Amino acid sequence: MSVRPSLSLIPALLASLCALSACTVGPDYAGAPEVASEAAHASKFVRAPAAGIDDAHGSSRVGGGGIVSARAPSQWWCSLDDPHLNALIEAAFAHNPDLHAAQARLREARAQLQQQRAAGMPTVSFNAAALRTRSPDPSLFGSSQGGGDSGSSTGQSQGSTGRGPLQLYTAGFDASWEIDLFGGTRRAVEAATAEADAVDADLADAQVSLAAEVAQAYIDLRDEQQRLLLAQRSAELEQQMLDLTLQRRARGTAADVDVERLTTQVENTRATLTPLDAQVSESLDQLAVLTGQAPGALDRQLSTPGAIPALPASVAVGDPAAMLQQRPDIRAAERRLASSNAQIGEHTADFFPKVTLFGDLGFSAADPGHLVRKSNFTWIAVPYLQWNVLDFGRTISSIHSAEASRDEAAAHYAHTVLAALQDANTALSRYGHQREHLATLQQVQASADRSATLMRQRHVAGVSSLIDLLDTQRVQFSAQQNVVAGQAELVKDFVSLQKSLGLGWSVQPG
Repeated sequence: MSVRPSLSLIPALLASLCALSACTVGPDYAGAPEVASEAAHASKFVRAPAAGIDDAHGSSRVGGGGIVSARAPSQWWCSLDDPHLNALIEAAFAHNPDLHAAQARLREARAQLQQQRAAGMPTVSFNAAALRTRSPDPSLFGSSQGGGDSGSSTGQSQGSTGRGPLQLYTAGFDASWEIDLFGGTRRAVEAATAEADAVDADLADAQVSLAAEVAQAYIDLRDEQQRLLLAQRSAELEQQMLDLTLQRRARGTAADVDVERLTTQVENTRATLTPLDAQVSESLDQLAVLTGQAPGALDRQLSTPGAIPALPASVAVGDPAAMLQQRPDIRAAERRLASSNAQIGEHTADFFPKVTLFGDLGFSAADPGHLVRKSNFTWIAVPYLQWNVLDFGRTISSIHSAEASRDEAAAHYAHTVLAALQDANTALSRYGHQREHLATLQQVQASADRSATLMRQRHVAGVSSLIDLLDTQRVQFSAQQNVVAGQAELVKDFVSLQKSLGLGWSVQPG
C-alpha cells in the first residue's frame, strides 16, 4: 500500500518538469540590425550608369549590355551563350577541390547539428551478463578448530564440497535523460542550426566566387588568343614594310634612319608575341586547375582561338534589397549572428540546476530458462539533481564572452552589408564607364577602317605607295587590338557585376 502513493506522484512530477522545461533563458533572436536602411531600400543603385538603362521588358536602346532593373538569373553565364564556358563552369562545380572542401564542411556542420539534437533526447542502452562463481570450501577455515569438533568439520566439509557453483543471469535496459528545464539544450540546437545555415551560405559564396573566377579566366584566354592573332598579323605587315624599305634604300630612295625605325618597330611587335603566348598557356593551366584537372588537360580542347563571349542584349541587376537577399556572404553573417545570440542562452542555463532521470528495467535469475519471468523482473527510477552553486565566476565569464562574440558578429554583419553595397555600386560604375570607353575605342577603329579603305583606293589609283597602305593597315590592326581588349574588359566587368550581386549559387540538398 505504501508504494501506490509514491507511484501516483510520478505523473505530477513529470508534468511539473515539462512545465518548467518550457522556460528558455537567454535573449531571443530579434533579427539582424538594420544597416544603411536608406541605401538598402532604394529603388536603384547609387552608381547605376545613367546611359544604357533599359526598361523592365529588357529592350535595349543603346545596344548590347543595357541595364534593366529586374531580378537577374542565377546562372548568369548562360546569358553569354558560350558552350565552352558553360561546360567549364559545370566541370568546376563538379570537380573543384575547394568546392569539395566547402561541401565537406557543410556535411560536418549538419552532422554536428544532428548530434546536438540527439543530446536532448534520452539515452537508452541494453545490457546482459552471465555470472558464474563458487564459494570457498568451509573445511579450509575449520581445520584449525579443536579435536572435539573434527567429526563435525569433516561432515561440513563433505557437505560443502557437494555444492555446485553459483550462477546468475541478468538482462535489461538502462536509460538516462537530462531534462532541459531552462532551455540550455534548445539554445545549443538553435546555435547549431544557425551555424549549419551559415556554412551552407559559405558554400553558396564559394560557388559564386568559383563561377566568376572561371568566367574571367576563360575571357582572359579568348582575349589573349585574339590579341595574339592580331599581333602576328601586325608583325607580318611590318615585316613587309621593312622589306619594301630595304628595297627602296638599295635604290637610294630611302634613308638608313627609315630602315632602323621600321626594324625597331618590327622587333617591338615580335617582342609582344612571346608574353602573349605565355599568358595563353597560363590561362589554360588556370582553367584546368579550377576544373579539378592537371595543367595541360585543356590544351587540346581550348587551344584553338575563339571569340570573346558576347554580352546579352540587357543586363538585369535588380535593386539593392534584392542584392542584399541574394548575396550568400550576407546570409552567412546574419546566421552567425543568430548563432552567437543563441550561445548566450546556452551559457545562461548553467546558472540553474540540472535534473537527470536514471532508470533501469531488467530481469535476473539463476537459471537462464527462468530469466523472463514476472517474478524475476526488477526496476529502478532515480531523479538526480545537480546545481553548481559556486563556480567563482566561470558561468558569468562565459556569458560575457558570448555577449562579446554576439556584438562582434553584429559588427561583422554591418561591415558585410556595407561592403556588399560598395561592391555592387563599384561594379556598376566600372561597367558603365567601360561601356563608354569601349564605344570610344570602336569609334577609333571605325576611323582606322575608313582610313585603310581610302588608302587602299589611293594605292589602286597609283597615288600612294604600298608602304603607306601597309602603315594604315598597321594602325588598323592596333585599333582592332584595343577594341578586343576593351570588349574583354567589359565582359569581365559584367562577370564582376554578377558576382557583386551574389549570383551563381544553387540550393544544396538537405
